Amino acid sequence: MEHYIPEILRELLPQDLLAQCLLHPFEKGDFLFHLGAKPDAMFYIVSGEVVLSRVSRHGEATILQRSKGGFVSEASLLVEHYHCDAQATHSGIAISLPITALRAALRDPDFALKWVQLLSREIMRLRTQSERLGLKSIRSKLIHLIETEGNAGVLSLQSDFKSLASEIGVTHEALYRTIAAMENEGLLLKTVHSLELIKA
Repeated sequence: MEHYIPEILRELLPQDLLAQCLLHPFEKGDFLFHLGAKPDAMFYIVSGEVVLSRVSRHGEATILQRSKGGFVSEASLLVEHYHCDAQATHSGIAISLPITALRAALRDPDFALKWVQLLSREIMRLRTQSERLGLKSIRSKLIHLIETEGNAGVLSLQSDFKSLASEIGVTHEALYRTIAAMENEGLLLKTVHSLELIKA
């Protein structure tokens, strides 16, 4: 179990909380938690991919977060119910921490400050996501996603393009059309597992 715990968690968590971490393997399609359920664990994604989403009254899914690493349920620390579903889109491993133990550990000022720093980084990520969703054209949203979430102009994909469309708030048909147009213009290179911006 110990070798599965990432270095970032070893540095972040107090020893007594580390001792309560549990290995949580998951397969594609598995749920880590469901909307409305009482939170009993905080999850840290070690490998694979997990998507947080909510379904509207009209049956449309909105992706709130797509995680390939890190915590996925920070907002559930002090609430009565999970505010969304967490479903795996790629099999992997998570580490779970008991919510009650995490709350108790936050009474330690040093750990509390580290936790605030972690949440600050998450706020920055959400601001970037909000900026992307506010862009008007699908092309602009796609370029923004590749530039902010990719590496040197290359966005690696662990899920399908339908999930990617939900992440940027467009239909998958419209996303396919945009990708095809950018490919035809020589602005984008698409593979099964990546999207790469081509510099003029």
